[in-house]
Amino acid sequence: MAILSLRAFKQKQRVLYATPTTDQLLRWWSVVSRCLSPGVEAGIFRQNATEHLIELPGTDVRVRGKTAWNSDSLRGDYARLLILDEWQLMNEDAWDAVGAPMLLDNDGDAVFVYTPPSLHSRSVNKARDPQHAAKMFKQAQADTTGRWSTFHFGSKDNPHISTVALAEISKDMTSLAYRQEILAEDIDEAPGALWTRKIIEDNRHRGPLPSFDRIVVGVDPSASSTGDEAGIVTCGRAGSHLYVLADDSIQGSPATWARAAVDAFHKHQANIIVAEKNNGGEMVATTIGTIDKAPTVALVWASRGKQTRAEPVSARSEHGELHMVGSFPALEDELCLWIPGDDSPNRLDSMVWSCAELMGFSKIADTDAMKEALV
Repeated sequence: MAILSLRAFKQKQRVLYATPTTDQLLRWWSVVSRCLSPGVEAGIFRQNATEHLIELPGTDVRVRGKTAWNSDSLRGDYARLLILDEWQLMNEDAWDAVGAPMLLDNDGDAVFVYTPPSLHSRSVNKARDPQHAAKMFKQAQADTTGRWSTFHFGSKDNPHISTVALAEISKDMTSLAYRQEILAEDIDEAPGALWTRKIIEDNRHRGPLPSFDRIVVGVDPSASSTGDEAGIVTCGRAGSHLYVLADDSIQGSPATWARAAVDAFHKHQANIIVAEKNNGGEMVATTIGTIDKAPTVALVWASRGKQTRAEPVSARSEHGELHMVGSFPALEDELCLWIPGDDSPNRLDSMVWSCAELMGFSKIADTDAMKEALV
């Protein structure tokens, strides 16, 4: 992207490069500043290293880099060429609300660069829909108006990467990781996952909601305030059908997710909050208990593995008895990308606990009995 930026600057364009993190920005800036240093030293260009900016004095010609972890950091600027690098990690507003409008006056161009997102990087993703970049790419590929050009490159297409090193690290990667990281494939379903996009979509609920027999908020706490979100998923039961009503998962301190869980309980008029006893459940109950108007937390014991617990809930989906009320992109990604054997993500776990309680087996966590009840 540094080379593209330099070429556009040489053509007297106004260039704005944006990427989520400072480390990525500094890597771009080191190339751009080195290449333009002779012109800066000769007094042809003016450089402001603090703002990562080099310009042709007296004109609008400029190349500048910014971080876009917060999309509002791009406001107040304009460009002829906008480059959004690691686009999959940015919030959609970086383009929809900020980037697109800044190009209007110049009839400018935009370049989006992204790596197919893996499940394990979701905790550092600012996007509302972690698959938004992949969806944009598919739409661009299908475009017939000439508005878009699309390109796809894997690691093997990079002439600067050691083929020996690439072959070595590939030996240590799972098939899914290899396809995403090395072949740069967009994968929205993992082979062997317990849910598929089609099953979720076919069972998505539209229209008026039924009268619920019971509503449960499931909580799966985060290990730290800087790691994954704490899973907070609310589900309801109407007859034999289960409904995912809300995903209020949140990243933050224990007080933050405890407040979110209590808010979800009251908002959806739930009957109970459930949490896993042998995975910090006592801490969950104590933390939630400090929140005003907090309900009692039911602690459930996980006597079997995560896959065994999730299978009966997945079976409800296959039988057409588990419905998403609306769209929950992050939760649905976890359902379709989690491979049994990996650490299960918090949203999936909290949904499974909610559904298990609604199915009547969470207190004993007897998943064999849960399976028998589905037959």
